[in-house]
Amino acid sequence: MNYFSFITQDWKANSHNSKGRMILLLFRMANFCTRGRLYRLLGFPYLLWYRFFVEWVLGIEIPWNVQAGRNLVIYHGQGLVINHNVVIGENCVLRHCTTLGNKQLADGSLGGAPVLGNYVDVGSNACIIGDIRIGDRVSVGCGAVVIKSIRPDCLAVGNPATERERKVVDKILPV
Repeated sequence: MNYFSFITQDWKANSHNSKGRMILLLFRMANFCTRGRLYRLLGFPYLLWYRFFVEWVLGIEIPWNVQAGRNLVIYHGQGLVINHNVVIGENCVLRHCTTLGNKQLADGSLGGAPVLGNYVDVGSNACIIGDIRIGDRVSVGCGAVVIKSIRPDCLAVGNPATERERKVVDKILPV
């Protein structure tokens, strides 16, 4: 994938979201610098600027080495915190005040980070913490605290989050 198509891979998914477009364009430019030693060396000043601008000015912690699939959507962006070990699948949606991170283990060390499948929709103020896997086509409700893996095609709601079958929810709440 060439540079221009790489940095604009989220452009169409954020067509009515100018802030999301800007954040993801800056992220993809920084993420491109992680593709090799030469790119990292040449892009080092940009990586420093990116870290300052995105984290300190915009208030979004999305490290440049996060593995994120195509068509990522970020709504609002404020308070978004993503651990550098997180893996995000394709066509995912992240909303404001969301945390995707690791948790501290009993021995004081830090555990692994979450892996989000494809078509995952994360509601605002949700926390997904630990070495867990969120399956494909999962919706995480607003304010949910997810500390256990969620199977595909489910809805995760509550604190701590419990998974519910999407089929049952669709009968109650037609989409």
